[in-house]
Amino acid sequence: MNAETLSAAAPYIIQQHYYAYTVEQHSVWAELVGRVLPEIEKHAAREYLEGFHIIGLQNDRLPNLAAISARLAPRTGWNSTPVSGFLPAPAFFEMLAARLFPTITWLRSRESLEYTPEPDIFHDVFGHVPMHAHCVFADFLQHYGRVCATISDAAVLEKLGRLFWYTVEFGLIRQNGAVKVYGSGLISSHGECKNVMDGHCAVHDFSLDEVLNTPVKVDELHKLLFAVSSFDQIYEAMREAEQWASSGRL
Repeated sequence: MNAETLSAAAPYIIQQHYYAYTVEQHSVWAELVGRVLPEIEKHAAREYLEGFHIIGLQNDRLPNLAAISARLAPRTGWNSTPVSGFLPAPAFFEMLAARLFPTITWLRSRESLEYTPEPDIFHDVFGHVPMHAHCVFADFLQHYGRVCATISDAAVLEKLGRLFWYTVEFGLIRQNGAVKVYGSGLISSHGECKNVMDGHCAVHDFSLDEVLNTPVKVDELHKLLFAVSSFDQIYEAMREAEQWASSGRL
């Protein structure tokens, strides 16, 4: 499946008009990166840091999605596909199943550097896309989309959404005896990352059962997150969650 054969997602796919970005927008991107990169270089998972360089992110210029996708394609087959805004669940899952990551093209204003209530290109690309260069994570993300695309039960999807939240968005991993961040919400938010690294958030070893039974709160800093020992663990967790969903256990 590719962008031309999507059904639910097709109305939301747009073009990134890269050369329409202004000097001010590139400056805002540079300031956003400059604010978080020193912290990320200390606390991010090595796979994120490797991916940052693999996809060719620049510190001082907004990312060109076509150029990023050209780097990802031969490695994991993922494509950063520009979309017009927040997608309904069927469209989102359909894109993930096709290895098309729905990517917002607008950038927050200078007045909203610390926080924006809606995802923007900084959250989507700086936060998410470097991990798409990691083969196991890339396979997990596609598998997640493929499974969720077949489910219509809202309660089951809400449970699976917790798996996404505590891995893709706010995932932690233990590496060399230290807790490292890889989830986009931690990578792209100075406050969330600092909250973890300063010890204000409990870190439990990843357990699929506990993750699926931990409700998501979006209006406060996290008090509990989960650390995997390897990315193989989240891929296997997705396979187990798929079995639970098909057997009615969720």
